[in-house]
Order: sequence, then structure tokens, then C-alpha cells
Amino acid sequence: MSDQFSQAFREEHRLVRDALLDLVEAFQKRDSFRAQSILEEAAKLAGPHFRYEEETLYPYLVEIFGRDYIEKLLDDHNRIIETISTLVEFSRNGQLSDGEAQTATDLVRTILPHVSDCDGLSIMVERLSSEKVQSILQSRDRAFSENLDLFRWVGEVRKRPVLAAA
Repeated sequence: MSDQFSQAFREEHRLVRDALLDLVEAFQKRDSFRAQSILEEAAKLAGPHFRYEEETLYPYLVEIFGRDYIEKLLDDHNRIIETISTLVEFSRNGQLSDGEAQTATDLVRTILPHVSDCDGLSIMVERLSSEKVQSILQSRDRAFSENLDLFRWVGEVRKRPVLAAA
């Protein structure tokens, strides 16, 4: 069961990684139309992904990492949400100046470490009970079936159970 989770989790991170690297390329080429399209796709993936991480995965990982690290992951999500919002604004500006393109590129690169760090969480999930892994997979399935993009999820349903319990 943890293998099923690891495979799905890794594939999601690959998709996000590729979208971010494509976004870097789009901003470097000052192609705001392509950047906007990539950001829309990234938001579609990130909404369900962040949702099940925050609602189920992260709370289960408190027993392994402690609250401080999980709060750091939640803070990372907040920063990423703000960054994606800023990038959406850049992409809507039409023709980007060299400085704007560089700023946007730098902002995208600030997200990449979270993607690679977060992907490593799957080896910790291997230590959780099969019931907890099943719960994470069910939460994942539910999040992807509801399919709220990042901004809709943040605006309509986002909760931070780990922080609320602190």
C-alpha cells in the first residue's frame, strides 16, 4: 500500500517539477501566454495535491517529524500559494521586461526545493500503519475527484488542522 502511495506521490511531484521547469523556460523567453497556460495547469494539480497533504498526510507525519517541521511545510505551502499568485499577475501583464522575466524566473526557482524535499516524505509514509496509508490514499482520491484548483481550494475549503491543534 505504501508503494502505491509512493508511486502516485512521486508522479505528482514529477508533474509539478516539469511544470515549474517549463515555467522557468517560458518566463526566460518572456512568453507570458505560455506561462499563463502552465500556471493554470499547475494550479489544477496543486489544489488536490496540497489539499490531501494538508488534510491527511501532514497530520499523520507529526508523529515522525514533530509539529515544527510540519508547520514549516504548511508555511512553505503559504509561500508557494503567494508566489503562484504573483506569477499569475506577471503572466497577465503581456510583454514582460527583462527585469520582470528574471524576477518571475527567480520566483519559480524558490518553489523547486519544496518539490524535491516533499517528494522524500514518501519514505516516511512507509513507516505509517497500513490504515493510515489507506486513509491518505482515500483523501488523495477524494481531493482529485473534487478537483478544486489551488485558488478555489484556498478560497473555499482550505483548513490547517495541524496549526489549529497547536
